[in-house]
Amino acid sequence: MTRRGQQNLLSFSQTFSNRARLLSEGTFPSIFKRPIENTDILPATFPAEAPKRKSFLRRTLNVIAIAIFFTTTGFFMAAAPGIKAANGFLNPPSDEETLLLYTPEDDVAREINEFIKNHPVAVELRTRPEFSESRPHMKIPPSHRSHSLTGGTLMGTDKVGVPPYVWTEEGGKSLVAISYLGSKLCGHPGIIHGGMLATMLDEGLARCCFGALPNKVGMTANLNINYRAPTKAGEFVVLRAKTTKVEGRKAWVEGHIETLVAPGEKPVVLVEATALFVEPRQAAVSILDSNAHLEEAR
Repeated sequence: MTRRGQQNLLSFSQTFSNRARLLSEGTFPSIFKRPIENTDILPATFPAEAPKRKSFLRRTLNVIAIAIFFTTTGFFMAAAPGIKAANGFLNPPSDEETLLLYTPEDDVAREINEFIKNHPVAVELRTRPEFSESRPHMKIPPSHRSHSLTGGTLMGTDKVGVPPYVWTEEGGKSLVAISYLGSKLCGHPGIIHGGMLATMLDEGLARCCFGALPNKVGMTANLNINYRAPTKAGEFVVLRAKTTKVEGRKAWVEGHIETLVAPGEKPVVLVEATALFVEPRQAAVSILDSNAHLEEAR
């Protein structure tokens, strides 16, 4: 330490000692003893006692109540889409309502949709009171369509251009459906994949016989297919099916896919199929349970 620093330290020490001595003798300068006359500048007073803390039990109950509130809120927020989807399956739109639910995404889809809607085959089917017109794929809840092969994955530009128009005869007797098949559904270049046609027949023949089964649902037990002619991409086709036999929970159906032609022309049969559909034994119980769970969720 320098000499100057030592002097400063000594001076500070002496000053501190003198003030301490004056304070102990009561001879500290009077300016520091003068009472404060203006009480307006006094600091705010504090209560003599600190507020009492809530009991441990009450604090615990508050924490539990908050936890239950946020947990319940989170559960309902997470479950809401599922409840909505379940409600869509159990309370689907009517056949008439499905005809209003589709909006073409572009000019190509709009042209395809108008062509099917106004084709003479469609116009003639609308005059037959025994048939009910619908677009069944529009009954699938929007949140679930991306998980559906025929209702989502196969739909779109250059695929199944628009949701098919379907006419179903009451009692599950017969069915007619008109579809457009695009170039992205091919196996060989320009030829629709045979698996795509098999999928259409499996779904179309099943939908045909649902109305003839006790609980309007069935699963494929057997499907036999015979391919008659190549199905070209970029064309319209008609699926025709009829229920040939019903025994309890079993229904036998036959059908085919043909070209959509103008009046007076003969359509070409592209592929034929026969199938057996069986309603699950637990179908009635499952439907009742699903309705009960939905009511509880509401």
